Amino acid sequence: QVQLVESGGGLVQAGGSLRLSCAASGRTFNNYAMGWFRQAPGKEREFVSAINGGGRSTYYADSVKGRFTISRDNAKNTVYLQMNSLKPEDTAVYYCAAHWGGSVYYTRGYEYNYWGQGTQVTVSS
Repeated sequence: QVQLVESGGGLVQAGGSLRLSCAASGRTFNNYAMGWFRQAPGKEREFVSAINGGGRSTYYADSVKGRFTISRDNAKNTVYLQMNSLKPEDTAVYYCAAHWGGSVYYTRGYEYNYWGQGTQVTVSS
């Protein structure tokens, strides 16, 4: 089992940047594929980005491609989401998630076994 704790959210103006972190417990972090999802008020949760266990394969939602970058440091049991050129429509609670078996990445929420508590990102116009 793995526990996930997100951090790094906050309030930023449009065009600004934030870096989210997700720290995982346990000693087999490289065996987990990781993903970031977000949920805005009144909307369904949506996929943002994913990365495989080794960190070499990544995938992005079209809405964030070219602005967000996912990465991981397996030595620190941490996955990151660098968010640049933020827009008001990026405002949401951001969640990280883990899938046991990390050779590939996953883009659907039901494919993930573990979830963090979320961190709020608010982008003002």
